[in-house]
Amino acid sequence: MGKKIMIVDPEKCTGCRNCELVCSVKHNGVSNPSLARIHIVKWDNEGFYMPMRCQHCSDAPCMAVCPKDAIYRDEEMDSVRIDHDLCIGCKMCVSACPFGAMGWDPKRGRVFKCDLCHGDPQCVRFCDMKAVDYVETSKLCCDRMRQAAENYAELVRKHAR
Repeated sequence: MGKKIMIVDPEKCTGCRNCELVCSVKHNGVSNPSLARIHIVKWDNEGFYMPMRCQHCSDAPCMAVCPKDAIYRDEEMDSVRIDHDLCIGCKMCVSACPFGAMGWDPKRGRVFKCDLCHGDPQCVRFCDMKAVDYVETSKLCCDRMRQAAENYAELVRKHAR
């Protein structure tokens, strides 16, 4: 199996927030969107909804500021993870994340972020509109190339007329 990445298509998102609910139930056993690892940013006036979640950055700011090296890159999953045994709960990672993807659970007294559900993201499974998807990078590349080729062909057809 090749490497996979989570992609977001805001044009497909309806703002239903099912992803937030299923995420909080999966990780915390309660339906509480504030504990979800994915959040829908809504611009209701525009009818635009954007699923926001951890980008698993290659140069992750959360990892860079962690004083205990509790945040690390899992090379096998190509994701950024938290070792809760090392984490001291300083919340520097929460402040450092430019995407707001790190959260703090006051009940458990620890930080949290998307862990891709260890390879089976529940937000993807329950998104009826497929606004979030977990795809192999090779397929993503092919899809983008195919779309670029179709766009180019359309452009050529327009100018040929």
